[in-house]
Amino acid sequence: MELLHSGKVRDVYADGDDLVLVASDRVSVYDVVLPTEVPDKGKILTQLSLWWFDRLADVMPNHVISATDVPAEWAGRAIRVRRLEMLPVEWIARGYLAGLGLAEYRKSGTVSGVALPAGLAEASRLPEPIFTPTTKATEGHDEFITYDDVVAEIGADTAARLKAATLEVYRRGATVAARRGIVIADTKLEFGRAPDGTLVLADEVLTPDSSRFWPTDGWAPGRPQNSLDKQFVRDWSATLDWDRTAPGPEIPDEIVEATRARYVEVYERLTGTTWTG
Repeated sequence: MELLHSGKVRDVYADGDDLVLVASDRVSVYDVVLPTEVPDKGKILTQLSLWWFDRLADVMPNHVISATDVPAEWAGRAIRVRRLEMLPVEWIARGYLAGLGLAEYRKSGTVSGVALPAGLAEASRLPEPIFTPTTKATEGHDEFITYDDVVAEIGADTAARLKAATLEVYRRGATVAARRGIVIADTKLEFGRAPDGTLVLADEVLTPDSSRFWPTDGWAPGRPQNSLDKQFVRDWSATLDWDRTAPGPEIPDEIVEATRARYVEVYERLTGTTWTG
């Protein structure tokens, strides 16, 4: 197989007409891949995505061909997928105000051009989930764009279909998670187009790398939340004196262990199964 791309977390290989996505245990914060890995992270991302892909198949077709027809050394962390033309947008749904969405709201009262009520605090629940797309930067940081920008980029019909799909995936996921004691504050999706023109859900879905997860019993607006996702590593790194450039700081053992425990907890709560690795 030919290595086509090595991303912050995933490596992409060509295998004939297919691609093989391999999720590593790498961790990135502020677009910097840190030098320390988190054991089992890649497998958890892969297995949780597969669990969600199965449950969301009626919302949008996905790119999965096989979870088993992959090289043995990557078993559990790799999937064979269809080749797609990926769309140049990060498809983000938010049900709560956090992260860059909170920062944008504090500046303008809007997120991606969506006006929100005055007086919202950090972690406030929004009146309804909103679609807040961003650019998909190959270098530097993603930037907020409006729905009209998406229409101009990919056309009104495709934009409308994928906005609706993004919000439906979020609502479905949030409903399932709520029954298991987890708030999904927001999530980021990726879509591509198959050679026959079909729109396809790709990459990962509703994982601790692509979403904010908070324990329901600890949620309270007006303060930072106890995260069950990659935010835990971001929060730790924010306490350090570093310039957010590579290679970044080594992650202490206790932070590695606590991060892995959060990923395992999310997997077990959502799926109702014990993580065995």
